[in-house]
Amino acid sequence: MRTEQAVLRISIVMTFLLAAFGVLYGLFIGSGSIIFDGIYSLMDASMTLVALLVSKLITASLGENTRAKLVKHFTMGFWHLEPMVLALSGVLLMGTALTAFIGAVGSLLHNGHEVEFGRAMIFAVIQLAVAVTMIVFTRRANRQIGSNFIELDSKAWMISAALTGALLIAFIFGWAIRGTSYDWMTPYVDPAVLAVVCLFVIPMPISTVVQALSDILLVTPADMKNHVDEVAARIVSRYGFLTYRAYVARVGRGKQIELYFIVPQGEPPRRLEEWDRIRDDIGHEIGDEGPDRWLTIAFTTDLDWAE
Repeated sequence: MRTEQAVLRISIVMTFLLAAFGVLYGLFIGSGSIIFDGIYSLMDASMTLVALLVSKLITASLGENTRAKLVKHFTMGFWHLEPMVLALSGVLLMGTALTAFIGAVGSLLHNGHEVEFGRAMIFAVIQLAVAVTMIVFTRRANRQIGSNFIELDSKAWMISAALTGALLIAFIFGWAIRGTSYDWMTPYVDPAVLAVVCLFVIPMPISTVVQALSDILLVTPADMKNHVDEVAARIVSRYGFLTYRAYVARVGRGKQIELYFIVPQGEPPRRLEEWDRIRDDIGHEIGDEGPDRWLTIAFTTDLDWAE
């Protein structure tokens, strides 16, 4: 699994299978927490599918065969879709958990409900084993790929594993107290653990949503801006320019950089090849050259063109 799309495909298939199994099995044994686990997985799989489509669009826009058709309608590329998907995915996952929490509290206030804990434990063991396997798989694959989509997907599997682990502990507890003096607690086990798990799940996607919103709003990354400023300052000093203006943004995996250098009026003319060589030097010093870097470099004697 060396590509983002291949990893996401495997994750989507596994998530859809577990989601369907969870919802049906939860309905069969009457467990609201298992039903939530399935719905949460289904939501996650749907957003991972959207992420895969965006990944394919970004990759296809860089290919020679499809580039002409895509660029005709999307001349600025598809980077802007990535943070939108990440933000939407995080918000939906939090919304799903919040809805389930409200339902769990309502069930607790209405004397809970009975669950077949023996069968519930079987589901939890299977789900936990698959989730742990997928965590190892996605994290190992992403060490070389470095994808935000895979990182979010790995977090979703971690959430699923944590949720399932909590369910397994709760089901074991509920099964153990059957027929004891604590038997009156069994109707409350399922909704109680669901409420606790939801409180744990709700804040987990927040960092991803905040980063995605920063990309959507074109908030300038401080580290990226400092690096570009350092390079631009050296270029100004090296070639005797007056000053510069730098505009930097990160949009998903894309880095957008615009640099304007203010040249003194009356400077001796330079051949276009020399200006291109200066651009090459700037691009080399900035680094990260590749399909995900959008670099614009302009030279002018009028500061108004740069502001």
